[in-house]
Amino acid sequence: MTTDPLALMAEVDRATDRLIATAAAFDDAAVAAPSLLPGWTRGHVLAHVARNADGMRNLLTWARTGVVTLQYEPGQREADIEAYASRPAAEHLDDLRASAAAYSAAAASLTPEQWTTTLDVPGHPQSAAFGVWRRLREVEVHHVDLGAAYGASDWPDWFGHRLLHEVVSDLDSSVPLVLQPAGAGHPLVVGADGPVISGSACALAAWLTGRSSGADLSVSPSGPLPTLPTWM
Repeated sequence: MTTDPLALMAEVDRATDRLIATAAAFDDAAVAAPSLLPGWTRGHVLAHVARNADGMRNLLTWARTGVVTLQYEPGQREADIEAYASRPAAEHLDDLRASAAAYSAAAASLTPEQWTTTLDVPGHPQSAAFGVWRRLREVEVHHVDLGAAYGASDWPDWFGHRLLHEVVSDLDSSVPLVLQPAGAGHPLVVGADGPVISGSACALAAWLTGRSSGADLSVSPSGPLPTLPTWM
């Protein structure tokens, strides 16, 4: 679970290559088919991932130049997704490749000092280095959202653990849970007196983020899984 942004960029590049390989198998009909996200086609998901690369590159520009450069201008994110969603499969593929390459090049241009720059992102001030994790999370989670051959069980185990810990840290005690990732030496406790929910880190993270029904998890004492708040 490295925090070195350049080491993590290697994971971003590998995850992006996996997503691009999935997208390369889509024809125009497959791109226009529904994704696993309500109201979005696969084209919406692909357009979002490409524009996210552009947005994250904007934040790297901010870190490199010191000039405030927003990830998205107000309303831009939604407008761009709608504008690009219905493109042919080949255009989506070219866009994914070009936007990812530009993001990787921007990351490679930052100095160690620039990676430590704190960006006053609205509501979530964060270091430039944290943006690499954000980009990886977008690529891996939305790859699953395509509803193709890639599922949460294909996530690297370390990614599942990091995502699980991140989501748990954002939960409040209104839904008490005790999460027991397989192979982990300690449970993750939210609130008090919650059911114990066990499974792989990836399976638990997928359920918490709404990317799984949780059918592959076990609950003790036996019963239904709790209803969770919506993850972003």
